[in-house]
Order: sequence, then C-alpha cells, then structure tokens
Amino acid sequence: MLRQRLFTAAVGLPIIIAAIWFGGLWFTLFMIAVAVLGGFEFYRMASNINTRPLIYFGLVWIVLILICSHCTYELAIPSIITLGIAISLIWLIFRSPREQAFNSWAWTLAGVFYIGWMLSYWIHIRGLEFGREWVFWGMLVTFANDTAAYIVGKTWGKHTLAPAISPAKTWEGAIGGLAGSVIAAWFLGILFGIPSSLWQIILLSIILSIVAQLGDLVGSLLKRNIGTKDASKILPGHGGILDRADSMIFTGIIIYYHILLNQLLATT
Repeated sequence: MLRQRLFTAAVGLPIIIAAIWFGGLWFTLFMIAVAVLGGFEFYRMASNINTRPLIYFGLVWIVLILICSHCTYELAIPSIITLGIAISLIWLIFRSPREQAFNSWAWTLAGVFYIGWMLSYWIHIRGLEFGREWVFWGMLVTFANDTAAYIVGKTWGKHTLAPAISPAKTWEGAIGGLAGSVIAAWFLGILFGIPSSLWQIILLSIILSIVAQLGDLVGSLLKRNIGTKDASKILPGHGGILDRADSMIFTGIIIYYHILLNQLLATT
C-alpha cells in the first residue's frame, strides 16, 4: 500500500506543482479536473443508496462555481447559486420517478456545495498576493498531515479515534498527523517565505491538522452511510479523488480567511 502511495505521489506531485506554479488558467483547469472527477465519484456513490442525483447538471454547476472564482462582478456567484437551486428544482418536475425528487435534489446540491464551493477557495487563494506561495504551503502541509497520520497510525496506532465512523483511524495517527503538519509548516514557511510570523504559522498548522482530519472523518462518514470504503480506485494506494481531497476541501477555507484577516489587521 505504501509503495502504491509513493508511486501515485511521484506521478501526481509534478502535475500539482506545475499547476500551482503557472497559476491562472492552468491552476483553474487543474482544480476543475479534480472537482469534476470528485463530483462524479460523489454522485456515483449516491446511486448506491438508490438515489438518482442530476449528475451532469451537478458537474456543470461545480465547474461554473469554480470559473466564477475569477469573476470580479460581485453578484456572479450568488446568481449561479440561485439559478442552480431554481433550475434543479424545475428539472425534477419533468423527471421520473418523482417519488425520489427530494433525495435527488438534495444530493445534487450537496455535491455542488461540498465539492464546487469548498474547492473554489483554493482558486481564490491563488489569486491573492503571495497566492502561489500560500497554495504550495497549504497543500503540502495538508499532504504532510495525511501522510504522517497514515504512517504513524499504521505503525503505532492502537487507540481508535472514531470507531463508529472509521475504525482504521487512531489517536496515535492523529497526533502523528499534527506533528507532521507543524514540522512541515515551519520548514515550508521558511522555504516559501510565507508572510506570517512563526507563531502564526505554527498555530495555523495546528488548526489545519485538526480541520484536515475532521474533513477526512466527514468523508469517511459519508462513505460509511453509503456503504462503500473508497470513492473509487483511480488513485493507487489512495482510492479515489475524494479519498485524497476530503481533507483539502476543508483546509483551503481556513487559509483563505487567515490571509484576509492578516490583510485586514495590516490596514488598521
């Protein structure tokens, strides 16, 4: 399993690094690819519980939300969200079986918000000052947290963290992930010249580790409710896109608002 994870990292990291480095259209296309694949996994899992979400509608709206991250018109995203809610409801009037209308609608919008809206924060971050450095830092710290938690949990894990949700996750792994996050954040903060003080970087890395692991548990909870272990098998050693990105879905929000708060404090 570890060998497969390393192979996936060796193939995937250069793509991620190139997308972040060039930014703009390339990073947006990368995030769209991640979101569309993750969205398809999400909607495919919903079909396991006899639900029929509007798959292609949901995928299109996920893409629209990510594209709107570049819009300067302040009503662009609210308009897209409003249209998404209205059109999806109207669509269901003409779709059978109508007895599943509510579940179909709820799962469709859940995918749009859980994947499209949450991942759009990474595009917002990339567009800010020092955005490239922040995205590099944030994603690598998240990966370090996940990797350290996996290695420590596999090697020394004995006390389950949330047995009702994910029996494989342990407190030892969670502590290992926290330590890995802090160490990586400190080193990468220096390497990328992150414009935050040392104590801010350490505090932020602790919050990121906690939020990343909560995001991982949320992903596990959804999969357990649906009755599947992995979102898909597209990434050897990891499972699906959502199995890899569930922690990243949450950490981008924390980093984005940390940056905005720092900018606000700097101007007061």
